[in-house]
Amino acid sequence: MFRALIAFQPALGHLVRGRVLPLTFAFLLLAVATPILFEPLPPLTDYVNHLARMHVMTRLDVNPVLAEFYEIRWAIIPNLIMDMVVPPLAHSFSVLRAGQMFLLLMVLLLVTGPMAIHRALWGRYSPWPLLAFPLVYNGIFLYGLVNYLLGTGVALWGVAAWIGLRRQAPQVRAIVSAVVVLVLFFCHLFAVGLYGMTVMAFEIWWLWENRERRRGLLMADLAAFAAPFLPVLPLILASPTMGLSHEMVWESRGKLEGVYLAVELYRDNIDLLFAGIVIGAGLWLAKRGALGLHPAGWVLLALGTVVFLLMPRQLFGSWIADQRLPVALFFLLLGFLVPDLRGLFSRRAFYLCLCGLTLARVAEVGINWRELAAITDDMTLAVSNIPRGSLVLVAEADASTTDTALVQALSHAPLIAVISRDALVSTIFSVPGKQVLNIRRTHADLVDREDGSPPTVSQLVATADRATPGNPRFWDFWPGHYDFVFVLYTEPNAANPDPDNLEFVAEGRGFQLYQTARGD
Repeated sequence: MFRALIAFQPALGHLVRGRVLPLTFAFLLLAVATPILFEPLPPLTDYVNHLARMHVMTRLDVNPVLAEFYEIRWAIIPNLIMDMVVPPLAHSFSVLRAGQMFLLLMVLLLVTGPMAIHRALWGRYSPWPLLAFPLVYNGIFLYGLVNYLLGTGVALWGVAAWIGLRRQAPQVRAIVSAVVVLVLFFCHLFAVGLYGMTVMAFEIWWLWENRERRRGLLMADLAAFAAPFLPVLPLILASPTMGLSHEMVWESRGKLEGVYLAVELYRDNIDLLFAGIVIGAGLWLAKRGALGLHPAGWVLLALGTVVFLLMPRQLFGSWIADQRLPVALFFLLLGFLVPDLRGLFSRRAFYLCLCGLTLARVAEVGINWRELAAITDDMTLAVSNIPRGSLVLVAEADASTTDTALVQALSHAPLIAVISRDALVSTIFSVPGKQVLNIRRTHADLVDREDGSPPTVSQLVATADRATPGNPRFWDFWPGHYDFVFVLYTEPNAANPDPDNLEFVAEGRGFQLYQTARGD
């Protein structure tokens, strides 16, 4: 029996080795999904505002209170994927649950996309793309730019499809690529550019490697690459987003911050330690020949760096346009890593370090989300004091806060009033050209239609009975227009900023809720 056990060990070892990669993948996927599963309303900056729009879209046809304020004007907007996916799900589940499903889909695409590229490029699976797991939570994620990140995930799979079909007929690649481009357009316009840039980088390498025997098919290859992008031009020209084309700002400062956003979470010292470990390990491995990049990956890195340096900070009205790019590049480049992990580098050490880094990142997210959930709970309790169908103005304290986590959790938290009380809130996303949600003419003047900053307390006091000098704003004469006012970023027990027009209702961590004379 002892001899039989010894003879069985090699077979058992081979069986275990063959399952380490899928088992590790399953374990890491469960780990990164856990914070989302346990927080129905995660503290991502823009996320609750998007969910408020999802609630309106889901309930508008059956809720006369919402119909008094809102309407949907469908248009060709390159930012519609959440509007197309979440409301149908919300009809069967709650809007919060549908939002969780959307986030989980986004995470799944981001962590599997590099593996798909790697498999298409090298013809086999490798542990390297699993490095996507500790990177899936990042500064762009915490900003709540979920349409862009989901578009990045789709772009990853689109690149994998292009590489996998590269030896097929050009028309086959063109048809598949056309479908990918169309889906990406409705995810996010920047995702279209990301996909096009990566495919271009791969094609530059491919055509150079095959320049002698592919000369006769050059025009067919160029057509297969370019044709799927041709419909983007008429689509964007027909889109109201084109009206935002003048909103373009380029800044040289902040480029390094964009790179940092790829690893940023809640504590700079921990983020820098994580980045240092990854960079240090990468340099050590590269020096010893255990880490390499496919030539097409080097082309992508060079092309992406140039695009990043030239890209404006604001494009088509979208802020931090350039700073979104590095995190997407990191996910893409993972797919181009040389697959060999034998020799100097131990697979066991790799898996151990990978799991440790991922669990550390997930733990940091989970701990901070649990702490920030107190803000959501306070806001939900305060909102319960608001009657259904109220008009709510959001303002900010004069003293700005430097607590980034507080801003992420609180800046759009008043939109909970839309979800739970069918309210009209002044900061709801309804910018023409960016969203299909529209405010009816009777209330359009009470909402920020320019995606700007809420008024400060000083501005409120100054405009309680007069208009803003030289440039009237939506909060002018606010005591007669709104029922309630949220003041954000306040200190505990802060004094009533305007006792003549405001009556204290409730407060929570970082905010106070007041009722106006109109709401009495």
